[in-house]
Amino acid sequence: MASPIYFVTFCTWERLELNRAARQVVMDACQYFHGERYAIFSGVVMPDHVHLLIQPWRKDSGKFWTIGSILHSIKGFSAKQIPSVMPHIGKVWQDGRHERLVVGDRHFQATVQYIYQNPMVAQLTYIPHI
Repeated sequence: MASPIYFVTFCTWERLELNRAARQVVMDACQYFHGERYAIFSGVVMPDHVHLLIQPWRKDSGKFWTIGSILHSIKGFSAKQIPSVMPHIGKVWQDGRHERLVVGDRHFQATVQYIYQNPMVAQLTYIPHI
């Protein structure tokens, strides 16, 4: 049985705007366990939030990685690295996330399109994509 696919969004603390280098740190953190703990089908790091279309993989124990544990790794690693590329004191990420189960090919394709178009709608020039 394959695990479900989720559309996940998480935001910076008080909508802090990450600079270009910090956004790349976040993208690198997202991709670190791609292919090992999860598959990322699409993703974008916006200045104050991240969208991922993600499918958790099975652990050695037979259980699937949870979205909570995946985001804990991404947020924790990036929060430690961001101060080296961006002056920031304090918290980087809001607690929690918004997640939605993606059901069916149509929903999957619409979510990919939304993630792809998000930076264009915001008229941003450099945004890391997966």
